[in-house]
This record gives sequence, C-alpha cells and structure tokens, in this order.
Amino acid sequence: MTESETRSIVVEREMPHPPEKIWRALTTSSLIADWLMVNDFVPRVGRRFQFRARPVPGWSGVTHCEVTEVDPPHRLAYSWGDGTESDSGLRTLVTWTLTPTAAGTLVRMEQSGFRPEDEAGYRGMGSGWPRILEGLEQVAGRSES
Repeated sequence: MTESETRSIVVEREMPHPPEKIWRALTTSSLIADWLMVNDFVPRVGRRFQFRARPVPGWSGVTHCEVTEVDPPHRLAYSWGDGTESDSGLRTLVTWTLTPTAAGTLVRMEQSGFRPEDEAGYRGMGSGWPRILEGLEQVAGRSES
C-alpha cells in the first residue's frame, strides 16, 4: 500500500500549558486513563500496550499499540490498531507533536494510515479526536508539573 492510498486525521489545539505539563498527561498511564482510555502505557520505544474501553459492535474494546518514538517533551508516537480478526484490522500510527508558543503549547495529533476499508474508523476517530484533545487539555491543566 502506498502513502497516497491512506488518509490521516490531523487535529491541532493550542493549550495554555507548558509542554512539560502536556507531556506528563500524554505519558502517565493514570492520567491517560482520565482523558482517553484505561491502559498499560509506558513511554519506552518498543513497549507494547493496550487501550481498553467498552466493546461495541465491530470492535472488541481493545486497541493494541506499540511505542515507536519518545522524544520528551516534543514528540511521542505509537501504533494504534484493533489487531484481531473479529475486529476491523485497523492499523494506524498516532503521532503527538508539542511545540512551545507564546501562549503555551501547540499540540498536534496525527493519526495516519487509514486505508479505504477503514472508513468507519476514520469517520469515528475524526469526530472523536477534537473531544479527546479537549480532555487532554483539562487533564494537563490539573496535573502537577
């Protein structure tokens, strides 16, 4: 599959917090659970982990991931897929980029690699990520530096 056969979701949000506070909310398992899903995340390249949510038709509720990049407090990337035959076979990459600004931090989330057969996931995640980033901002704001 070529890059041109896949699509990406990109959501950017400027948050009034320093990169270090957002990084903490992005990489601390208990905080991730507050804005995304229950997980066993550890910010270490090669670490396999899972996000877990309530199952829905067509999705077991488990997202299988592997950390592919950790550059504190600038970039974090991990694979994101449901990974089972009973699920959709979704295999994407989520990349977080934090850029300091005068007002705080520009947070850029890109989920890339959606194939034509991933249309339902693309639509669902496309509408979900803006709300998820809003939750991330709230959690980062209440977390200790």
